[in-house]
Amino acid sequence: MPRVVSVYLPTWPTDRYRRMLGRQAPAADKPVVMIGREGSRRLIMAADGAAQAAGLRIGMTASKAQVLVSDLIIEDFRPEEDRLELERLALWFLGNYAPIVAIDPPDGIVVDTTGADHLHGNETLMLTAMINRLHAMGFTARAAVADTWGAAHALARHEARPYVIAEAGGIAVSVLDLPISALRLDGAIVAALRTLGFERIGELEATPRAPLALRFGPEIGRRLDQLMGRLAEPIDPIRPAEAIEVRRAFAEPIAAAETIARYVEKLVARICTVLEEKGLGVRRLDLICHRVDGGAQVIRAGTAKPVREVQRLTRLLCDRTETIDPGFGIELMTLSASRVEALDTVQTVSSLIEEPEADVSGLVDVIANRGHRVYRIAAVESDVPERSFMLVPPLVEDDEIGWPNHWPRPPRLLAPPEPIQCLALLPDHPPANFTWRGIRHVVKRADGPERVFGEWWKRDRELAAVRDYFSVENEAGERFWIYRQGDGEHADSGSGNWFIHGVFG
Repeated sequence: MPRVVSVYLPTWPTDRYRRMLGRQAPAADKPVVMIGREGSRRLIMAADGAAQAAGLRIGMTASKAQVLVSDLIIEDFRPEEDRLELERLALWFLGNYAPIVAIDPPDGIVVDTTGADHLHGNETLMLTAMINRLHAMGFTARAAVADTWGAAHALARHEARPYVIAEAGGIAVSVLDLPISALRLDGAIVAALRTLGFERIGELEATPRAPLALRFGPEIGRRLDQLMGRLAEPIDPIRPAEAIEVRRAFAEPIAAAETIARYVEKLVARICTVLEEKGLGVRRLDLICHRVDGGAQVIRAGTAKPVREVQRLTRLLCDRTETIDPGFGIELMTLSASRVEALDTVQTVSSLIEEPEADVSGLVDVIANRGHRVYRIAAVESDVPERSFMLVPPLVEDDEIGWPNHWPRPPRLLAPPEPIQCLALLPDHPPANFTWRGIRHVVKRADGPERVFGEWWKRDRELAAVRDYFSVENEAGERFWIYRQGDGEHADSGSGNWFIHGVFG
């Protein structure tokens, strides 16, 4: 079942203007509008959230807007620049989410995520990640995923708060109550339909086609069929100018899995030859199979380090060729190296000199391309335990940062630390016993306290924050890492409550 994501950027021109200004951008509560010309009239073409909250609307004259809002910030509307920046943003989506991405002008991006959502956890995690990352860039965003481009487009603009996920196969249920303006029809057609009494898509869907086609032409029927999935709507993907691609067109469409795998190997061999000539290795490969019905099937494979080994890359792609639905046949296959890095030829070290390190990158690639997250833990310069590590790619080079070795750390940390009830002598004595998850533990041995101070340069409330950590062992030999919030003497240093933060193996 195809799945398409539509990303809607409702205030794209004004958000882009603020991002361009950076620190000199006006405050978020200052209304900003973009003015363009329509004949001799100067009209609002784009308005940010503050301007819309003040009562300004797209299509309103600039003179009226200035009367309504005295401190209004007015800028020229630049649709060509907006489109170029939208294309750059689409390339960012191409590198981070899926191989088939296109702009949906003037304020949207469409992404074919069929078979790619598992690489991001699931559709919910994928959409929230998209929206959150766009917000971090300074863009207001809403998103929807559905079986067709038309349905996702409509839901993103009329239902998403901030996102909506349409059930697979449930297009009619999700879109029939939406307004007819969600059909991507010309404004004049929408106005004429409303004059005739049409307000909802369901009303148009239930109306005989012949009278509508006689009066308005085939556009209404075409948009309805695209929306409902009765008519294919291919996405013409954007490609970076520097992308390395190879293609294979077929005189007769192919469909058998063995045939697809055979041509995948041939394409991989060709692209590896090109990569070798350029001294590059691939980090991400995109295989796009164009079907005769206009649809496309996609496989994306990534590697932990630059690679140009034909056998290894072929295996990564062929592991997932069973997910390809050829339909009535595949007429064109495109293999694109969407992410590449320099790869120098390394001379093999003789085993008589030293034992070569085991290369586990192939195993990492297989696991990661099956949808599992692969990472390792690296140290971060922080005394606060839960901030002293981060997740990094599995094969990233080691740095010189390490964890403190003068105090032992448990292999398992609890997130978040769990409260416990303790009996202890203040200020520096370890607890005599503690109760955790309803079980009472009598402390037989203890080491500490290890004092950890808050990071006052991050948050003011950590200026006086203190934790006193103890490593304790109970009668059964089980060892725990517990701490008291506060120094046991000053109330402003912490609540004095006890927590368990880790368990030793």
